[in-house]
Amino acid sequence: MTDRRAPLKSLFDVAVSAATPASCMADWLPARPRGRVVVIGAGKAAASMALELERHWGEPLDGTVIVPYGHAVTCRSIDVLEASHPIPDEASVAATKAVLERVSGLTEADTVVCLLSGGGSSLLTLPLPGVALAEKQRVSSQLLRSGAAIHEINAVRKKLSAVKGGRLAIACAPAQIMTLIISDVPGNDPAVVASGPTVADTTTMADTLSILSRYNVHVEAATLAAMKSAHAAFAAPRQGDVRILATSDDALQAAAARAMELKLTPYVLGDLNGDARELADQHARLAIDIASGAGPLEPPCVILSGGETTVQVKGKGRGGRNGEYALALAIGLDGHPSVSALAADTDGIDGNGDNAGCFVFPDTLARADEQSINAIELQRNNDSYRFFETTGNLLVTGPTGTNVNDFRAILVDKRGPAR
Repeated sequence: MTDRRAPLKSLFDVAVSAATPASCMADWLPARPRGRVVVIGAGKAAASMALELERHWGEPLDGTVIVPYGHAVTCRSIDVLEASHPIPDEASVAATKAVLERVSGLTEADTVVCLLSGGGSSLLTLPLPGVALAEKQRVSSQLLRSGAAIHEINAVRKKLSAVKGGRLAIACAPAQIMTLIISDVPGNDPAVVASGPTVADTTTMADTLSILSRYNVHVEAATLAAMKSAHAAFAAPRQGDVRILATSDDALQAAAARAMELKLTPYVLGDLNGDARELADQHARLAIDIASGAGPLEPPCVILSGGETTVQVKGKGRGGRNGEYALALAIGLDGHPSVSALAADTDGIDGNGDNAGCFVFPDTLARADEQSINAIELQRNNDSYRFFETTGNLLVTGPTGTNVNDFRAILVDKRGPAR
């Protein structure tokens, strides 16, 4: 197999397609509820979900959903507002207040449909009384750079928020609530996706304090007092109808089916987490073992995995989790002639770059050498974007309208030398 880019891109495309609202919503939607229906939501897929809901349920619908800048699509009757991701901004607060206005004054005869997907935690932001937005921005930024797992980050976010951890559901009362989720978190816990605005928070203040201590994140005394007070006064909301429409597993299974069409044996590892570089090192060794005939299957094959890795950001470069993984994988493979790979975010944007992810080919390191680019130095500066831009190995798709987190495919197309 000489054209390695095309099959890798094909696997990514079908994985993303399987998790789009157009592919998954019809299977999970019930009949339209009687009475007034108000649509709210937040996340990278929220606008696409709203559009699909309009197609299936028709008029009249009204509501407000929030998406990151650049992710909006035009709906007929549902307002789509844009705000900042992954750090909230004033637009996030204003949009969240608009959502709360939509659900005020409802009755038991009304139904709220909440559309949630990855990115919702930043977009749906209203700090607790007594907590400044700047403080929430600072804490969020430190956690995102610390290497903390998403469930840890969102546990802290809930304690800082007036809408997360079930508080939005309380604001919707006494209306009926249906929550539709495209999950971007390992384990697909509804309480973690977008920090669970319509699902009761089961984490404790002790959990939150432990996370802050573990990652050395300081919280101002007044903020901590506000968090403790709000947590002590919190009463869990009534559990509504919660439906998970798509997950990473749907994407991986679609990619596995496509691999078989391409005459590649799929080896599906499922959702994986942990440090991006460490995972890449493990996968490089696995791919080399397979290429040498010492692995769990024979080439031609493709190793597939999803989930969400973590990155400790110590440098000032540009990139994201998938770029970190891909750069470490390229270093680990060291130009192995039989192995190529793609690591990308299914939402189309990896970290603070404008790319979905990065390709790794046998000549990737050699291309960097030709341009006098040192992979190790760029890795130290968390500058994977520059590395893959220079080598011509960025994957740029733009926003995809969904988000089931990371997608990784490692193609071993023939027997190669052992390392």
